[in-house]
Amino acid sequence: MSKKNIPVLIKDEPWLEGFEKAVQARIDRFHSAKFHIENEFGSILEFANFHQYYGVHYEPIRKGWTYREWAPAAQQLFLMGDFNNWDRYSHPLKKNRRGDWEIFLPYHDYKDSFIHESKIKVHVVGENGSALDRIPAYITRVVQDETSHDFSGQLWFPETPYQWKDQNFDPSPSTQMPLIYECHVGMALEKEGVGTYQEFTDEILPRIKAGGYNAIQLMAVMEHPYYGSFGYHVSNFFAPSSRFGTPEELKALIDTAHSMGIAVIMDIVHSHAVKNVNEGLNEFDGSNHQYFHPGERGYHEGWDSKLFDYGKWEVQQFLLSNIRYWLDEFHFDGFRFDGATSMLYKHHGHAGFDRAESYFNEGVDEDALLYFQLANTVIHEVKPEAISIAEEVSGMPGLCRQVDDGGLGFDFRLAMGIPDFWIKTLKHKKDEEWDMFEIWHELTNRPAKEKSIAYAESHDQALVGDKSIAFWLMDKEMYFSMSVLQQNLTIDRGISLHKIIRLITLTLGGEGYLNFIGNEFGHPEWVDFPREGNNWSYQYARRQWSLVDTEHLRYQQLNAWDKAMIQLAMEYKIPASSPAIQLYLDPDKKILAYQRADLVFVFSFHPTESYFGFPIPLPNQGDYKIILESDDKKFGGFERLDKKTTYSTDEKSNIHIYVPNRVAIVLKKTD
Repeated sequence: MSKKNIPVLIKDEPWLEGFEKAVQARIDRFHSAKFHIENEFGSILEFANFHQYYGVHYEPIRKGWTYREWAPAAQQLFLMGDFNNWDRYSHPLKKNRRGDWEIFLPYHDYKDSFIHESKIKVHVVGENGSALDRIPAYITRVVQDETSHDFSGQLWFPETPYQWKDQNFDPSPSTQMPLIYECHVGMALEKEGVGTYQEFTDEILPRIKAGGYNAIQLMAVMEHPYYGSFGYHVSNFFAPSSRFGTPEELKALIDTAHSMGIAVIMDIVHSHAVKNVNEGLNEFDGSNHQYFHPGERGYHEGWDSKLFDYGKWEVQQFLLSNIRYWLDEFHFDGFRFDGATSMLYKHHGHAGFDRAESYFNEGVDEDALLYFQLANTVIHEVKPEAISIAEEVSGMPGLCRQVDDGGLGFDFRLAMGIPDFWIKTLKHKKDEEWDMFEIWHELTNRPAKEKSIAYAESHDQALVGDKSIAFWLMDKEMYFSMSVLQQNLTIDRGISLHKIIRLITLTLGGEGYLNFIGNEFGHPEWVDFPREGNNWSYQYARRQWSLVDTEHLRYQQLNAWDKAMIQLAMEYKIPASSPAIQLYLDPDKKILAYQRADLVFVFSFHPTESYFGFPIPLPNQGDYKIILESDDKKFGGFERLDKKTTYSTDEKSNIHIYVPNRVAIVLKKTD
């Protein structure tokens, strides 16, 4: 391959030399797939529009409803529901050569029975001889019977379509520099029960707005039969979870967020699906290979779930149409793709990635890689300003590069190594053992031309079995010693480190930032959904807002710090600025200083020592003042710094500043 034809990714990443043909093959395969799609369907957007074909749709010209289902191996399908008194055999569907089944219900015959909120299923006589009542694959609403706990599809024909008010909303500021508030509607309230879309809109969105975040990442949107799965065992991909309310109430939530200038990102699960036969897609047509890989390859042992066959056109249609559906119908502003690493590798990431070959060998699922290229193309063609984020831990090169450069087309990757680093440090190292070189490396080690979302903790760290950073730092003392009226060394240490860990992660770790709901004020407990093991309790599947709303508790101080640092990031566009430049690092004194967005950040991780007149070298001479510091009393500090002081550089371009122990200081040049 001539130098002229070498993919851009290889030119930018010399460590990939030797894999030019492999990278070019990925580019060529994408264009070949796109060509065949366009040749067959006219455009990739039409290919991603099959939710308008399958499922139940009213056809004005024919004056009636058509129901279609792709079930190529099935022997027979029958539509059943309230409309025919659940007769399993009175309404057979007809099959075409493609494997699509279809039935038409004339309006004049069914206008009084095939109605809004009535329930339906499809009886499938499968290839394997099974005869089961199933939920249509493209159904847009699924409800559970309170008595029998059985799930059914529900017709949703509201008289008046939802009237959107977000025509003037521009998500670009949020999607270009995302400051993300990760949240779950059901567990967002303090009550011991399931929260609703309406309650989240009324009670939680104002808190997020006040916190300064410009985007929310909604978990558990797609219908899932088991609440305790956190929304990751999806059964019905086109149905917003009915346990939180109606589709219109979800739309109102998104519309309201947009009115506040907040973009809404969906946590989308295309990495696997629930294995349930009654509720999900598994063995829908009686075969073991309709939507998923057959045999062992179609089952994820760690997740106890089914794995899609991304090489099938019909599966690509299903998933790409799913993407377009959520963008078009619900006005989502993008997606965070769950489990991208598991998708990209046949070994699901359970291997070493110490050599470039690891990203191009037989362990890579090239079909999944192509799917991501197609998915990101669809996202940005439907909504150019939308955001796509990959939950990817292997370091797949080109993940966030354009397809024609040799990439997969994502906008951001989650910097998953950062929270792992913080938790490992808190678990295994004493304060005096913290390594400044390691901190700098872990927070800055990312591809120069790929964007990352930095975070200290997400829902993964807050789940039962682990602990949030606040709980690692302060543990049981959070129950007894968080009053501002008492002193406690464990709490003092915990609050100091909690603040500086968040600020250094935000300002050093990436081009965006993420926080999990409640962690901004140091929520004291883990997340544990109701399950048999906890007697189906909701005690830990909620957020205790009363803690941060109580003035004499120090949760308010942690929350005030979060607001201040998010405001700082917004005002100076810190995540959108060039990567930080290290100014000073002392491993023994545990002081680290760097410059980013024309601001100077000074951190002391030393557990005991403070330093007077400490010299910090600056790139520009002049006068500097403190604009934010974690030792401020309103943030739970000890007021050891004077923000009125002006720090002038000397002949060596050093400022001399008092650096207390366990502190974060932000300075700005004033002249």
